[in-house]
Amino acid sequence: MSTPTDAAGPPEAGAAGERTRPAATGRAANIRDVARRAGVSHQTVSRVLNGHPSLRTETRDRVLAAMDELSFRPNRAARALVTSRSTTIGVLVSKGFEYGPAASLQAIDSAAREAGYAVDVAHLDDVDADSIRSALDRLLAHGVDGLVILAPQTQTLSEIGHLSITLPFVTVHSARAHDDHRLSMDQSGGAALATRHLLGLGHRRIVHVPGPDGWFETEARVRGYCGEMEAWGCEPELQLSGDWTAESGYRAGLALAGDPGVTAVFSSNDQMALGLLHAFREGGRRVPEDVSVVGFDDVPEAAHYWPPLTTVRQDFPELGRRCVARLLGLIAEAGTGPAGDSAGAAPDVVPELVIRASTAPAAAPSSAP
Repeated sequence: MSTPTDAAGPPEAGAAGERTRPAATGRAANIRDVARRAGVSHQTVSRVLNGHPSLRTETRDRVLAAMDELSFRPNRAARALVTSRSTTIGVLVSKGFEYGPAASLQAIDSAAREAGYAVDVAHLDDVDADSIRSALDRLLAHGVDGLVILAPQTQTLSEIGHLSITLPFVTVHSARAHDDHRLSMDQSGGAALATRHLLGLGHRRIVHVPGPDGWFETEARVRGYCGEMEAWGCEPELQLSGDWTAESGYRAGLALAGDPGVTAVFSSNDQMALGLLHAFREGGRRVPEDVSVVGFDDVPEAAHYWPPLTTVRQDFPELGRRCVARLLGLIAEAGTGPAGDSAGAAPDVVPELVIRASTAPAAAPSSAP
């Protein structure tokens, strides 16, 4: 009695000596198909999938090539049963569409995928303890290996501090209760950079338009601005808080446009700076001849504002890389994952001042007739 030939068996040689794909079987390739194609055992394929360090480079490359040829995609649930890991990172995100948190989430997702992890995102409906607990419960029910807390509001971090999180986690932003888990941009340092730039141009009456109350970025940028102004012997001057939108910046600009003593404004983000530019133009204040404007974030559109906006650039890809590497380090220390950066104090990601056409030296005061 003859034995049927396995359609996903060893490849046949073509006329040019190239290996041909197995005939279609109506099913996705599995780990044994890959093993046959690569000429190795299925245990070797499993070691490749799990990053085993003992494999020879040529063996790993042969297995990876076979996976590519067969369009093989490992079953994440099956791997979790074998390794006791889901290779999934949970991210707890406050609801909102602000550029900074959105860019941070994108950076974390990219860095996680490069490390072989999927990302499971839970959005907070509110910043109260019940909403946070509900979102965390959903992520834990999905068996995530670790957590990233991407919640810029100080109230959210305070609520999280009252919960007992036993899973490895990091927070993207500073909170005293979580210093051992913290990663952040140097928000205060970035605000000081912006303020120092304006002071160096000869401006002395520099107004800061802060973001909304209760946000970590708002508080940190106010500290950086005030500290730099005081270091130069100047009086800090805060406008009413905005809400990160261009509309709130526009309203602040209308109030400032009628005050000729204000020669520079530092906006807590680029969207509010856009509103400032609109209001100053409408109010007859030329930028930068009459008033200089600096933003924060360096959104992709900032270079195309008119005039192009001087701003503080945040390196979100680097923040994402450090965040994921640190979390993998904590997971490894817990004995549930591959090695990452060791836990311990992590330096803030340093921002960069990007100088464009919205700032200029302060105009000399006009003399009375």
